[in-house]
Amino acid sequence: MIEYENLHKSNQKLFAEYIQGFEDFLQKGWFILGDEVKKFEEEFAQSVGSKHCIGVASGLDAMILSIDALEFEKGSEILVPSNTYIATIMAIIKAGMKPILVEPNLATYNIDPHKIEEKITPHTKAILVVHLYGKACQMDQIQKLCNQYHLALIEDCAQAHGAKYKNHQVGNFGIGCFSFYPTKNLGALGDGGAITTNDDALAKKLRALRNYGSHQKYINQYLGYNSRLDELQAVFLRKKLHILDQITSHKRKLASLYLQGLSREKYILPHIHKDHFDVYHIFNIRHPKRDQLRQYLLQEGIQTEIHYPIPPHKQESMHKFLSGEYPISEEIHQTTLSLPISFFHTEEDILRVIDKLNRWNA
Repeated sequence: MIEYENLHKSNQKLFAEYIQGFEDFLQKGWFILGDEVKKFEEEFAQSVGSKHCIGVASGLDAMILSIDALEFEKGSEILVPSNTYIATIMAIIKAGMKPILVEPNLATYNIDPHKIEEKITPHTKAILVVHLYGKACQMDQIQKLCNQYHLALIEDCAQAHGAKYKNHQVGNFGIGCFSFYPTKNLGALGDGGAITTNDDALAKKLRALRNYGSHQKYINQYLGYNSRLDELQAVFLRKKLHILDQITSHKRKLASLYLQGLSREKYILPHIHKDHFDVYHIFNIRHPKRDQLRQYLLQEGIQTEIHYPIPPHKQESMHKFLSGEYPISEEIHQTTLSLPISFFHTEEDILRVIDKLNRWNA
């Protein structure tokens, strides 16, 4: 069986370092916002190319806190892609804002810059882009719109650690929101997230917001949250950050095998462009008979995933928040299939997947 993911195997290379890191952590006896979080924040900011990094409890919290820190009037509109993972939209709603869905580009699966302007109104305050699957959005066009209409720019970088657009790394165009969920390319051994920014005042405010709104113990300047990156997860993340380039290189190599070997007559493959440095958190293909294809692969001993089977506007929890028709999003959700592309997979695994896919006849 070629598993879609196996976190034991994915992290095995770092087990000895993790164990030593845990023992050192235990001996220090400082378990909340200690040196490990501080050091990880410094190292991650440097890796992204941003001035500040603020560690928080999850990628969802990273987006909620970022929106909260901007202090928009309640009910203000934030533009967001219609095919994102539902957490992106939840963050907007939880922060008291109104999500306005924008259809994606069918080739890149990212928000279509040409469809943004028609959704901007006097109530629009920000664009929340999502670098889906590990591909950066077309940020020059989006930044131009933000400047033209005086909109804040927030980036959901949960799937895109190290991804670049025109050699400029994501998380450094606007306010970067990252997830360190265990399956991510830079995954912790539990939940975790971070916010990156080059704005000194915003960074200072976010550090308070994550810690009950407090810069100084028992003095609460803001109505804050309990959303701090766990000290132990910072230990693990520092270890993995050192090999993130190696993880990215490995996944890009596996992706290149798929791109070279899969039949383009049978499958719609990820869009490749010289402006994009893709990190392939997910390698997806599309096919109109996706469910039949998935069943065939499982019978052949190959596990796959679907990111994501239900579009946000069709989710029960979103019925009172979202309305309208989004045919491009629905087409993506109905046809997309994610293939194995983890750090533990070998080239032989991927070649086997390619062979089985090319042999399939719908």
